[in-house]
Amino acid sequence: MDKNTLKTYTKQEVEKATLEYFNGDTLATDVWIKKYCLKDETHYYELTPDDMHRRLAKELARIEKKYPNPLSEDEIYETIKDFKRIIPQGSPMSGIGNDFQIVSLSNCFVIGNERDSDSYGGILKLDQEIVQLQKRRGGVGLDLSFIRPNGSPVKNSAITSTGIVPFMERYSNTTKEVAQDGRRGALMQSISIRHPESEHFIDAKLEEGKVTGANVSIKLHDDFMEAAMSGNQYMQKFPIDSTTPTYTKEVDALKLWKKIIHNAWKSAEPGILFWDTIIKESIPDCYIKYGFKTVSTNPCGEIPLCPNDSCRLLAINIFSYVVNPFTKDAYFDFELFKSDAQKAQRYMDDIIDLEIEKINNILKKIESDPEEELIKLYEINLWNKIKEKTEQGRRTGLGVTGEGDMLAALGLIYGTDEATDFSEEVHRTLKLNAYRSSVNMAKERGAFPIYSAELEDKNPFILRIKKEDKVLYEEMQEFGRRNIALLTIAPTGSVSILTQTTSGVEPAFLPVYMRRRKINPQEKDAVIDFVDNEGIAWTEYPIFHHNFQLWLEVNGYNIDEIKKMHKAELDEIVKLSPYYKATSNDVDWVKKVEMQGRLQKHVDHSISVTVNLPKETTEDIVSKVYETGWRSGCKGITVYRDGSRSGVLISESEKKDKVGSELYENHAPKRPKRLKGEI
Repeated sequence: MDKNTLKTYTKQEVEKATLEYFNGDTLATDVWIKKYCLKDETHYYELTPDDMHRRLAKELARIEKKYPNPLSEDEIYETIKDFKRIIPQGSPMSGIGNDFQIVSLSNCFVIGNERDSDSYGGILKLDQEIVQLQKRRGGVGLDLSFIRPNGSPVKNSAITSTGIVPFMERYSNTTKEVAQDGRRGALMQSISIRHPESEHFIDAKLEEGKVTGANVSIKLHDDFMEAAMSGNQYMQKFPIDSTTPTYTKEVDALKLWKKIIHNAWKSAEPGILFWDTIIKESIPDCYIKYGFKTVSTNPCGEIPLCPNDSCRLLAINIFSYVVNPFTKDAYFDFELFKSDAQKAQRYMDDIIDLEIEKINNILKKIESDPEEELIKLYEINLWNKIKEKTEQGRRTGLGVTGEGDMLAALGLIYGTDEATDFSEEVHRTLKLNAYRSSVNMAKERGAFPIYSAELEDKNPFILRIKKEDKVLYEEMQEFGRRNIALLTIAPTGSVSILTQTTSGVEPAFLPVYMRRRKINPQEKDAVIDFVDNEGIAWTEYPIFHHNFQLWLEVNGYNIDEIKKMHKAELDEIVKLSPYYKATSNDVDWVKKVEMQGRLQKHVDHSISVTVNLPKETTEDIVSKVYETGWRSGCKGITVYRDGSRSGVLISESEKKDKVGSELYENHAPKRPKRLKGEI
């Protein structure tokens, strides 16, 4: 890519054109320009997202030409334009065709040592790898179960080990130091409940200001869950999988379970990973002899990975497959969805080839750096191992966004049995067509190099495919599959802003909320809705979730008139919509967890989803959420009790005010009048 031949734009030109592209959506405009617009330190090279979609289509088409029956650039562009159907997520969207930055296209990495290197050398090696991956835009996960417990003997001047917590803080601080184009790196730290210091691990973040640069998750095994549910003792040990451990510790399983529950209730962490379910269901773990033993997850928990493996993400906007949305004639276009699911999996495989090119460029950059060879050795070794795993498994992360809007557009209420039944059918369809695409690519491009039908023969996920589509299973047995694992549900934060839909498989947060505008003294006729402590007058006006506004338009409401309404009038209109009683804090947690468990059976990686609970929720309810998730076949659970995390949805004061309260009646907690947070 020659900068001198590219047309350049001013920031003002890009802002104006992109704001028009998003129909006045300032948030989407800001996110796209900051994260995904092709630019360098001085120039902008794309005017709107349409230029980006042309860039992506051109690069994907270049890879397609390497293989039989290639898709053309125009065919690809039609499926990815306008964020309507297929959307590469995050790193692929910003990095494909971008030669201005030497970055990876992988969203997720997990690191670890080949053997349990419980030494300063092994620990610091991982510390360096966090930096090297995060500076290339990747999120990183690692498991700390290999570190010996506090007080264990060591053969150095310390005499005994300092344990887990100091290294949690070290890795967290490293992450906070790494900048990624205006954002901070992302890190997941996990530990097995079998580890004698797991209680210290889950307590570490309760101390103000500690381990603030990482998410933390606890790996719970079935034997611990059974001991906790029955009130029995539980044996912890180190090393955690050893039959002859050097250290053992008997604990009260129920007491430790209650500690986990209390911490999650209080601070929304630790997250829970039901580790035996993850391993039992994992297709890559059929290939342990090739190094594919899963050890941790990416920062949001949706991709369990082995050391030195990585994954790239892509989402299908399933709201867009609803024809005649929000009408009595609405239906889901399954035929187009099946076709796009197969194309999306092809794009995912193409992106692997593009990532291998990026890794080669990273290696060239490192080798050309004017540093001592010894300094460069660790980084070169890391990227060579990542390249090897990428080529061996060709792992992909195909998922969806817009689930909440899809259900609403079909007249289904999120959290009802009818809605969950339909969601499961959509995800079954996605699974079978993604796997069909991977098998077809194996015929044309070759299977991933270590594929073995024999090794996978008893895997529960593969056996479900055998039951649901025998022809697909038999072809997979004969030809193999292009990709070792295919599917995930990621938290599509930025992507959902660009698609202007609900995120991932989550429901809508709110269909309408109030925004305040300061009233200037010169405004004579403005309606004063609120006067703050400083005597400043404000007027309030409603902001609509994009597809709630579409529901209003489809049902004949005058948007300009609606925006002039006050709370009581808006209440009555919201009650008529499919979003009523179907928002994040409305959905019955039992139904949401059951839905997650049912969808998980059609997702070979994992699902990032949050169970939102009202502020007054008890610890017993949090306990039941986790237990239900375990029994429902979920691979992990994250709970957020309203107000439980500092800086997230916390009201400035406890005093109540007539203005800014909930827009409609439900069993959700009262929303804050003002939010604290970093921009």
